[in-house]
Amino acid sequence: MNQFLKIHPEVQQALQDKKPVVALESTIISHGMPYPKNVETALAVEDVVRQNGAIPATIAIMNGKCHVGLSKEQVEFFGKEKEVWKVSLRDMPYVISKQLYGATTVAATMRISAMAGIKIFVTGGIGGVHRGAETSMDISADLTEMAQTSVAVVSAGVKSILDIGLTLEYLETKGIPVVTYQQDEFPSFYSRKSGFNSPLRLNTPAEIAALLHTKWSLGLNGNVLIANPVPPEYEVPTEKMEEHIRQALAAASKQNIKGKEVTPFILQYIAEHTKGESLEANIALIKHNAKVGAEIATAYTSVKL
Repeated sequence: MNQFLKIHPEVQQALQDKKPVVALESTIISHGMPYPKNVETALAVEDVVRQNGAIPATIAIMNGKCHVGLSKEQVEFFGKEKEVWKVSLRDMPYVISKQLYGATTVAATMRISAMAGIKIFVTGGIGGVHRGAETSMDISADLTEMAQTSVAVVSAGVKSILDIGLTLEYLETKGIPVVTYQQDEFPSFYSRKSGFNSPLRLNTPAEIAALLHTKWSLGLNGNVLIANPVPPEYEVPTEKMEEHIRQALAAASKQNIKGKEVTPFILQYIAEHTKGESLEANIALIKHNAKVGAEIATAYTSVKL
């Protein structure tokens, strides 16, 4: 047992019994949505995982430990507490050594999932290559972590505020399989469409589970990105969202907002300017990802080697 890990007893038992477990990140609780919507959503996502046959393991950092699995009281705490770090890989040793509160990003959640032995991780959307990265060099640590950590990520594609084309190119360079679930076009978070064809398509959790086992059994370390399109009834049209994104990026630039503060600022800006439509889409796609992630985790534990 890693000295910096604290695994919830229910999660630990499930791992020992080789039952399906799904990791969940905590940035969405502390930095992704306003209270109480953040707590309601986090608990609802855990319920969706359970309803589809897996054990949820929400991950966060507190008291010098990486907590794998939170109580309802702890989720509530992270939803209300203002002094919570948004923790990516570079921040982990500082936040842990100083015993601060940390909500984990995709990259940090992947690393902690791997430490705990969890193979399936569900999030909303991953980070990627930011627009204008040719001058800013702003590329999310999510991508470099995905290249080396053998945990599959189920998301609604990459966040649409990013440069999707360059992100897909980067993923190809790093040898990361990108699989879109049940459609040929790669999704763009709020929308089922992006204008980019998906590198791969699979139609069932069993097919995805077989791919994961095959990849890792071949000694090919690293992630598989499973892009799960937002349900059609919650989709925000690409053209409509693009206009809001451009306005949000301009506002961020004007206010000199940079680094890891950019994404929360833009998501909040878009939620306000779409009168909550983007927030509802965000909640719907996370729940949908949780359902598909639990189904994949169940199929993965059922694969006969």
